[in-house]
Amino acid sequence: MAPRITVIGTGYLGATHAAAMAELGFEVLGLDVAQEKVAMLSRGEVPMYEPGLTELLRRHVAGLEGSTGRLRFTTSWEEVGEFGDVHFVCVNTPQKHGEYACDMSYVDAAFTSLARVLRRPALVVGKSTVPVGSAARLAALLAERSPAGAEVELAWNPEFLREGFAVEDTLHPDRIVVGIGGVGGERGEKLLREVYAKPIGEGTPFVVCDYPTAELVKTAANSFLATKISFINAMAEVCEAAGGDVVRLAEAIGHDDRIGRKFLRAGVGFGGGCLPKDIRAFMARAGELGADEALTFLREVDSINMRRRSHMVELAREAVGGGFLGRRVAVLGASFKPDSDDVRDSPALNVAGQIHLQGGQVTVYDPKGMPNARRVFPTLGYADSAAEACRGAHVVLHLTEWAEFRELDPVALGEVVAERRVIDGRNALSPREWQEAGWTYRALGRPTV
Repeated sequence: MAPRITVIGTGYLGATHAAAMAELGFEVLGLDVAQEKVAMLSRGEVPMYEPGLTELLRRHVAGLEGSTGRLRFTTSWEEVGEFGDVHFVCVNTPQKHGEYACDMSYVDAAFTSLARVLRRPALVVGKSTVPVGSAARLAALLAERSPAGAEVELAWNPEFLREGFAVEDTLHPDRIVVGIGGVGGERGEKLLREVYAKPIGEGTPFVVCDYPTAELVKTAANSFLATKISFINAMAEVCEAAGGDVVRLAEAIGHDDRIGRKFLRAGVGFGGGCLPKDIRAFMARAGELGADEALTFLREVDSINMRRRSHMVELAREAVGGGFLGRRVAVLGASFKPDSDDVRDSPALNVAGQIHLQGGQVTVYDPKGMPNARRVFPTLGYADSAAEACRGAHVVLHLTEWAEFRELDPVALGEVVAERRVIDGRNALSPREWQEAGWTYRALGRPTV
């Protein structure tokens, strides 16, 4: 008989994981402490934009016409304890206010509440991104507080979702990492091999390791990607000083298969709810372990990343004549990346906010991120289209590389702006096409066109 699965926490990670487990054929029960979120998901609606997730959810939520009925949602911990054989914990670990360390309060609360209702053998699987050392502590908590005691096992199975590709990454992951602890952990490994049988059968590598290694995999991967992004942005600074072209530089070094082309597009840097807080939490935890010198380079990675935002503001100020007062600035993009409505630590919104605070009249447009952007920065101007955002603008800033922006007609857009100046903060537009339409084109790390 197939194991029954619960998913604790139904945010971005949890909602996607729950729907994907139902797609793989399992009976799934999702839990969230927010009644309104449970009600929304039970209607087949998701509280965020993620391509393909709504369709996947509606294919399985019980009570919806034509669904398999394999997926339900609840606020009851007792129901979760009675229902599940495998419990995936998918709650958030945000950065602590005023600190680099991550906030483990949501994870600790979830494990404490779950432990109380585990009265029979079960496997608890942590998917949240946590500081190394957390799994061993949480395994002890489960053994101590669960009525089933030693019959409750813990495995750590970090997530590697990319926003905009979360459904694909869950159903067809590029690797599955499972951390198990001590004697008896093989039972948890066997159960997870059953849960992930389909992707394993498709050839997805299944990597088994200890708790600390599993915990480190996600933060190490994000730190490497952040380093690669900041490296090419550091090269962009050198290119600007030397008159070089960072796009051609990235292309040239990317042909080296030891380096590769991915994550070598210079721009305003990374943001979102993962990379920035994960590298900071990694540094904080290394310090607690006495290994802080090993990660001092991440401070410079973070510094380079934040410096790109300030540099974009400076380029915009220079473009409008040295000051923002009385100048209209169009910002194309609000989400931190395309195919997402996530505006957490968004470089685009950060730049827009800085210019607004310095007196600029800023108007923002984003295909999906507008509602979230309005909640974070209600004082900015917002438009319903790119053309409307650019109307009367003295400079246009391209800050999120949506396909819609790459496909803009610079000739038509030139008819509505006050002055044809564009700064490409993502190096994704065609300089020649914009120049031929009469625009002054500027991009980070490239000669002015």
